[in-house]
Amino acid sequence: MERRFVIEAVMIAIYGQLLLPKRPVEYRIPYSTVMELYDMKDSDEPVMPDPDDDRHVRGKIGEMIAYFEDPFNKKKLERSLLAPWRESPPLPINDKVTLVVVNAAENMQYGELLDPIETEIVLTSLRAQSPILTDHIEFQDKVVQNAIPVQVFDIDDYEFAVEESPAPTEFNP
Repeated sequence: MERRFVIEAVMIAIYGQLLLPKRPVEYRIPYSTVMELYDMKDSDEPVMPDPDDDRHVRGKIGEMIAYFEDPFNKKKLERSLLAPWRESPPLPINDKVTLVVVNAAENMQYGELLDPIETEIVLTSLRAQSPILTDHIEFQDKVVQNAIPVQVFDIDDYEFAVEESPAPTEFNP
């Protein structure tokens, strides 16, 4: 059975192990996080503290942008942008990893608790009934402290998360 996670696009560029899972994985990515890749690529701010790591990750970000801009993938992505909450058809990365881009719509449901991207990630998780995979400790703390009804895994626990049986989450639209 395929394991699903909601994740930011940049996490896939930073953490190469996410592309080498032991079992099939589908990553649901809010479209706004795909757009963040362009900002990160062109920014003077370092993505990673170590200059060599920063160059490597920027190269991976460039590869991800090229992947999304490939005419075949771009056409699939454009379909997801036709309506809020529409999903792209699956975009295969390899035989075990598939990406689905979600045209998430931030609706201020979590207002002052979360920033707009965090809200999109939470709402995507609720809609997809899939856990979130992140390395943002502050975001994880906000989810726990505010009893937001989603399951969150730290990237350091990725192997465990892939093996863990999915826990259902409730969503009442």
